[in-house]
Amino acid sequence: MPPPHSAGPVMGLTARQDGDAFVLAVSGDLDLENTGPLTTAVTEAGESARGPVVLDLSGVTFADSTTVNVLLQAYRALGGRLRLAAPSAFVKRLFDVIGLWEALPVHDSVESALAAPVPADTAEGSAPAVSDSGE
Repeated sequence: MPPPHSAGPVMGLTARQDGDAFVLAVSGDLDLENTGPLTTAVTEAGESARGPVVLDLSGVTFADSTTVNVLLQAYRALGGRLRLAAPSAFVKRLFDVIGLWEALPVHDSVESALAAPVPADTAEGSAPAVSDSGE
């Protein structure tokens, strides 16, 4: 039996404004111990940005069910304004295993996430979004 997940890189979070949008670049390990700052950052970005809130997941090396819960809650709160971008290989595998491709708006890059219009049927977070990654 493999050992439990050991402490890896601590979560990093960088925020930047891009016009009316906010981009939050997330890196390192996301788990029960450190998703609080991510929840706070997404909430604050959603309150202050008039446009999309993009989570750049390219630097995420580990994520667990706590992270999935944070993402689903953020989508419930922000609807189509939330966009997940550039998922790392680990995040892609996680989304494959639990089938999140159909439930959350995932884009291949930050640029495509910023350029995507808010779908009319997902403005309140009530319907799945289409991924441009073909997943």
